[in-house]
Amino acid sequence: MTTRNEKSRVSSQDIYNQLKDMILSFELYPGSRVTETELAARFQVSRTPVREALQRLEMDGCLVIRPKQGCFIRDVDIIELTQYYDVRIALEMHSLRGACLQMPDKELEQLAAQWDPDSQKGRSDVVDTMVDLEESFHITLAAGSGNDVLVKYLEDINNRIRIIRRLDFTEKARLDRTYRDHFEIVQYLLQRDLEGAQLKMRQHILKSAEFAKNLTLTQLAQKRRLRPA
Repeated sequence: MTTRNEKSRVSSQDIYNQLKDMILSFELYPGSRVTETELAARFQVSRTPVREALQRLEMDGCLVIRPKQGCFIRDVDIIELTQYYDVRIALEMHSLRGACLQMPDKELEQLAAQWDPDSQKGRSDVVDTMVDLEESFHITLAAGSGNDVLVKYLEDINNRIRIIRRLDFTEKARLDRTYRDHFEIVQYLLQRDLEGAQLKMRQHILKSAEFAKNLTLTQLAQKRRLRPA
């Protein structure tokens, strides 16, 4: 039985985090409907923190709020996802240009060591951990470019395509390729070979974009069942 004090500790942030995870893991399936009342009962809180969490999720593009109807988990729009990948490529090219000019060798060497495909140190094959690490790699390069606005735009893109990235990391071959690609990209940067780094990055992202392009909702459901815990 949840006590009043326990209820008070469930914040809007807690609800936001849990709902976002439920959406990204397909526990709340694309197109399904939820209401403030149902969620308030589920989390044993008032409707106010639920409403705040839902408004944030709408801003993130995770759901659509329709007055007097409820909230609908956003459908996976494959065309839109591929367009996000197109934008991501442009941002990543700019990111590499700045990183190639500004990132010190020491920082790049640390990044290379983290993604060395021949080393098992720090490696994780857990899907959620891998997604976080992969996003961190790209954000680190963007931050290394010295452009804070670029970092924010890439973080927004990450939020929009994370649902696909989770599914994309369910196969070991994809994980292995990610380590190799990241390592090679950093090697090009250490040589200050911008053209080589950009070419490798483009190939790396296009593989993920192709994966997204070929998905259907039926496949999403299958991937959900097969997704490692």
